Amino acid sequence: MTQEGTMNTQDTKQVGRHSFWQVPEGSRQLCYVDWGIALLFVLVTLGYVVGVVRLSAPPAEDAAILMRYAVHLAEGHGIVWNIGERPVDGATDFLFMLMVAGLVTVGLPAELAARSLSFVAHVANVLLVYFAFRSLWGAPWWGAVVPSFYLAVATGAAYISMCFGTPVFALCASVAWFLILRAILWGHTPANTLAFGAFALVTGLVRPEGVILTFLMLLAVLFLKGWREALPLVIAWAVFVIGIGGLYFLWRWHYFGYPLPNPFYKKGGGMLHFDGLRHSYVVLGAFGMPFLLLYAGGLLFQEMRRFLVGLLIPPFGFATAFVLIANEMNIAGRYQYPALPLLLMGVAPAAWALYRWLQPQPRRELFRTVGIYVLFASLFLLLVYSRTVLYRSWFHPDGRAEVAKKLAQFRSKGYWMAVSEAGLLPFYSGWNAIDTWGLNDPWIAHHGGITQEYLERYRPHLIMFHAYFSPVVPTNPERRASRDPRVIQWDWMLDTLMQYAEQRGYILAAVYGETPYDTHYYYVRPDFPDAEAIVKLIRSTRYIWYRTGMPCANYALLELKTPSKEP
Repeated sequence: MTQEGTMNTQDTKQVGRHSFWQVPEGSRQLCYVDWGIALLFVLVTLGYVVGVVRLSAPPAEDAAILMRYAVHLAEGHGIVWNIGERPVDGATDFLFMLMVAGLVTVGLPAELAARSLSFVAHVANVLLVYFAFRSLWGAPWWGAVVPSFYLAVATGAAYISMCFGTPVFALCASVAWFLILRAILWGHTPANTLAFGAFALVTGLVRPEGVILTFLMLLAVLFLKGWREALPLVIAWAVFVIGIGGLYFLWRWHYFGYPLPNPFYKKGGGMLHFDGLRHSYVVLGAFGMPFLLLYAGGLLFQEMRRFLVGLLIPPFGFATAFVLIANEMNIAGRYQYPALPLLLMGVAPAAWALYRWLQPQPRRELFRTVGIYVLFASLFLLLVYSRTVLYRSWFHPDGRAEVAKKLAQFRSKGYWMAVSEAGLLPFYSGWNAIDTWGLNDPWIAHHGGITQEYLERYRPHLIMFHAYFSPVVPTNPERRASRDPRVIQWDWMLDTLMQYAEQRGYILAAVYGETPYDTHYYYVRPDFPDAEAIVKLIRSTRYIWYRTGMPCANYALLELKTPSKEP
């Protein structure tokens, strides 16, 4: 940038239809160096994932829910929560669930199937970011290495460990964005246009918010190119997403009985969730901070300001869309993660403009030598940033999984459990289950919550819920005074479950918690043959708290010796 605040146009050369920076002839052509770097990235990503992922750790709650559906589908029961009941669309990652079910059918355990798919997608996305920099923007290899390395060491490994399909969704969105960028920079081709339409459909089938994300990509094209240039892409999107996707929508409405995924009725609730919106922006800022600074620098250049704003429409628009649902189970920012590779693929022009501005005209060789050290320092700093800001240890043992595995010996007896934690317990136990929060129960989701009359239909043999009190301490008064509708609904559910269990003489087998203010309650119905054995089984479990990996006390067996104190 000159003293007047604009780029030195003598050092620029047209890239596609945009003259942002100088691109040496043939820079878009890949060479053996690129394939060597790609192989190195595969090895680096593999090594990092192997070092981070804990295969012995149980999946996250939401991932276990999806795998229960996948196993039932692989066994030929359909997409059902309980075998023999009506289909339920509780696994919102529809296409990913089908992929997991396919691998389960050929003999893979569900956990390995989910992790394998997510690992392959994660590696592919890392390579896609590198090749996007090289083939779309004509960036030098050392410029393409930085964002690719950052994606490799970001939170993708966490999703793989927890068996989430997030990397698969992110890859599909990245391919669609790659095709959009290719059309913006280098013009339309029939193959590119059709490929975008197909991947827009696939992205929406993996997760329903993929429809919103690919629509935002179209808005970016409209903003940057206008209707005439965007029309082929709009038509392709309409044919695939509205046309073919509409046929899928009608089928799933008929199959499941409701037009939208069941969790949306519970998480959405027909209201705006501004707490979720704030958290969404915080997560996007944390994910993209090192590169959002480059975008901010690039916006100083007047000639590319509009272009960069257009590139930011999909990631920031996508983050904004989460005002529509509650922020439940947004572990490691998995809802916003697909926006990260979109940010990375679009940062090249801003980074190059700053590079050209900072590069002194004399002593270029010295600048290149210093640049090598800067490159490795950048990679190191990105690794440190990822490990300190983005990464948390989510890979603890989980007492819920241990209890469930012990309960699996009774799976053939047709027992029922009513659980607020509807992931690990139903998945590993194989019992029939009532999801008392309603994510996997259409009746509860559409009737405002669980009732004692609804519980009485099933007379569950086991009741389990996540509470914020124990026999040692009462509920925090501040929580009871909360006006947050989600807190009110949850506490109302807890009251319903506890009253049902205590009024019918259920045995309080355990109240496990690292502290008495955050606990898991287990009630067992006393009037069936295996009741005593199940109580002993639950009490004999070495219960580990899922958030910290610390052993828990069973507060059901502790006597209150001193007056309790409020937290």
